[in-house]
Amino acid sequence: MTNLDEMGKKAVTAKYIVQTLSAEEKNAALSAAADGLLADTAAILAANEKDMQAGRENGMHEGLLDRLKLDGARIEAMALGLRQVADLPDPVGKVLEAWERPNGLRLQKVSVPLGVIGIIYESRPNVTADAFALCFKAGNAAILKGGSDAIHSNMAIAASLRKSLKKNGLPEDAVQLIEDTDRETTAAFMKCREYIDVLIPRGSAGLIRATVENSTIPIIETGTGNCHIFIDETADLTDAVNIVVNAKTQRIGVCNACESLVIHEKIAAAFLPALKEGLARVHEVEIRGDRQVCQILPEVKHAAEEDYGTEYLDYILSAVTVKNIEEAIAHINRYSTHHSDAILTQDNSHAQRFTQAIDSACVYVNASTRFTDGFEFGFGAEIGISTQKLHARGPMGLPQLTTYKYIVEGNGQVR
Repeated sequence: MTNLDEMGKKAVTAKYIVQTLSAEEKNAALSAAADGLLADTAAILAANEKDMQAGRENGMHEGLLDRLKLDGARIEAMALGLRQVADLPDPVGKVLEAWERPNGLRLQKVSVPLGVIGIIYESRPNVTADAFALCFKAGNAAILKGGSDAIHSNMAIAASLRKSLKKNGLPEDAVQLIEDTDRETTAAFMKCREYIDVLIPRGSAGLIRATVENSTIPIIETGTGNCHIFIDETADLTDAVNIVVNAKTQRIGVCNACESLVIHEKIAAAFLPALKEGLARVHEVEIRGDRQVCQILPEVKHAAEEDYGTEYLDYILSAVTVKNIEEAIAHINRYSTHHSDAILTQDNSHAQRFTQAIDSACVYVNASTRFTDGFEFGFGAEIGISTQKLHARGPMGLPQLTTYKYIVEGNGQVR
């Protein structure tokens, strides 16, 4: 079994080195790590094929296999992600506020690293590289705990990153991967409060719930994505179909995919057949609807209550009709996971009402929910999408992996 105490001690030692590195030193290390990933492509792909084969043999769902799969282009994208993080402004050492007190004390509020960040995640091996890049650029050490589905891929990526750090004279323990995949190790990891400053779960609703319920470490909760699109009565039908098709089918196994439609009853008869036709051109999607949806599209299934709150990660879409925007807002706030929700409308007052009333991390007007992403927001790679309200919310880039301290300068003051 993994010696978590030993890993924790190594991470604490590494964090005190990493937090003092200059932006130039961190950027050079990230660039070298990107080169290392490309050089190790063959080894990483061979490891990934072991995971893919095991996934297929275990009947892994298509959407999860897509999350797991690596190819040359995805490894190039991982390397590019490291370079993009290197190109971003250093979030450490920024003077956030400065003021002087009447007694002459000069105060500065300065951004500093969080310290040692623990991350628990599932399936996506690219998270290993992304998490390292963001934590390292923000001056942190990272202990990573991936899922059993991607263990060989994660090990190969982590080995490449550690090799690059060591080659450049930096502590390889700035990134460590827990290789044991049993639940006992995960449970013990959640209680390593002595060494880990913040724990971030990234994955299924079950993983996040287990972390929230069992961790003794402060956590930043990333959320599942039951994302809604409300088609207002004034929506442009062509744009609405294109946006929903993109949000539902562009990639199904992601947290920012659309899972639920809310449709104004006055536009439903025109919109739903057009949507059905648009979806059929890309991929067959099973629609589960309320009574009015089933009357307009007799071939669709009736939705059960649980459909409205389900993150399918599949070619399935729930649909409900409403009489007005207030009903739409009430439905979304009830069933949303507060990740990303959108309104499609040509009425500015409706757009303003929707953005004010929807209690989600990202609220869209006339755009696909698929844009909830660190890269798309200009943050570079992300550590996850936070759906909580303390410390961080939405795509978590570099600034969200820092905290702050006060530097107080005086000239002999006493109290």
